[in-house]
Amino acid sequence: MNQAAEIERIAAENAALKQALVAEQKRREEVLLDRQPVIESKDQRIAQLEELIRSLQRKQYGPSSEKNPDQLGLFNEAEEDAAVEPEPPTEVPAHKRRRRGRPALPESLPREEIVYDVAEEDRVCPHDGAALKPMGFKTSEQLEIIPAQVKVIVHKRAQYACPCCESHVVTADKPAQLLGKSIATAGTLAWVATSKYADALPLYRQCQMLQRTGIELDRTTLAHWMIRCGDAVQPLINRLTEHILEGPIIRMDETPVQVLKEPGKSAQSESYMWLLSDVEARTVVFRYDAGRSGDVPLDMLTDYRGVLMVDGYKGYNAVCAKNSLTRLGCLAHVRRKFFDAKESSKGRTGKADKALSWIRKLYAIERQISTASPDERYAVRQRDAQPIVEEMGTWLDKSISQVPKGGKLGRAIAYAKNHWPHVQRYLTDGRYPIDNNQAENAIRPFAVGRKNWLFANSQSGARASANLYSLVQTASRHGLNPHEYLRRVFTELPTVITVEDIDALLPFNIEL
Repeated sequence: MNQAAEIERIAAENAALKQALVAEQKRREEVLLDRQPVIESKDQRIAQLEELIRSLQRKQYGPSSEKNPDQLGLFNEAEEDAAVEPEPPTEVPAHKRRRRGRPALPESLPREEIVYDVAEEDRVCPHDGAALKPMGFKTSEQLEIIPAQVKVIVHKRAQYACPCCESHVVTADKPAQLLGKSIATAGTLAWVATSKYADALPLYRQCQMLQRTGIELDRTTLAHWMIRCGDAVQPLINRLTEHILEGPIIRMDETPVQVLKEPGKSAQSESYMWLLSDVEARTVVFRYDAGRSGDVPLDMLTDYRGVLMVDGYKGYNAVCAKNSLTRLGCLAHVRRKFFDAKESSKGRTGKADKALSWIRKLYAIERQISTASPDERYAVRQRDAQPIVEEMGTWLDKSISQVPKGGKLGRAIAYAKNHWPHVQRYLTDGRYPIDNNQAENAIRPFAVGRKNWLFANSQSGARASANLYSLVQTASRHGLNPHEYLRRVFTELPTVITVEDIDALLPFNIEL
């Protein structure tokens, strides 16, 4: 009896232990189940931080362009994306690289000839003693660069006095000068402006260059000249702006600028340089503003009722709604975000590859029709690009809920989906551009200059820089030498009277 009771007791204890183990396992599973969202959230956060680290490393040490050797992988579809039909390979015929010769020197440059003659005793044939006869010259050319020449213009104004009363004196007039009694001529002002706004040469470096020629000028003086020049050309900027706003399609963009002395703002705060251009970005106008709010586009586009190409910045929403503008989205911004997602991710990048493959095909179509008429471009877009755009739009709708929102891929998909109605609108008219790259290219010279001079000292300096950048960049984009153009403008501007006089000095009207 005792043995049987002991066995029964042990069996009961084992059953109780098993029941306790089952209960504990169930409790732990419930705890894990409760903690699963927290674990998944932490895993996503870790992935996002790892992605951010890779993104920062790529920006710090990787190539700055989207074009790199790894981009060839963008053309390979992941297995899950095999539904996309691969394009047939393009055969490139073999070619023989031709060696380029020395570049020809422009015929417009002045020539100085130096003649080298054969010595008298060498003008006799060593075989028969006959005198050698001339047969021309063997000619070669070299480029000689002479440092900038500096000279002083002395203005001597004749004076005449009455021999009887000696109180009536007549003095010869001097042509009107842009800066009045300044020592700077129109050519000097053009040189300073071109050096800074076309060549990104800060004023203090220009002072150093002038010192080597014996001219002592400080940066404050040069800055004061540029501010006064920027104010003087305002009538031209107004006419350039009106010319742009008369077009059916315009572009806008903005980039930060630091201005040290701004009322109510710290020196470290950001202000903005806004860009307005025609659709080809040949005529551009810069405008400085202390902020980036939607009030700036509203002020710049007061009466405009056409088509506006911009990026996805929400600051353009107000003016598009108020003026009933047709807004075009930038496919390049969509591509850039998917490219960043691919570069910052690890492991499978099928979705980013898929989006980039579609975008690559759309750009390939644009390259094929780049020289076509608007009607031809529209027809090709409807036939070839429309199906791709619709397929990618459907994919965005499906993928938005399949990818974590916090990562770069999730943000890329969300950005593309939110702006897809604006992006795909380029299909509706052959005149519409596919992206805003031309505006970004137009604003790039300012960004390059900003790296050299870093900041503007005052609001008046920032406004003057905006005006002078507008003239220099528009002149360059119309094939003009910016120095010669500014020299002409600074010479003739003091004598202009009518609007027609101003229009005659605009870059697309002037003849140099």
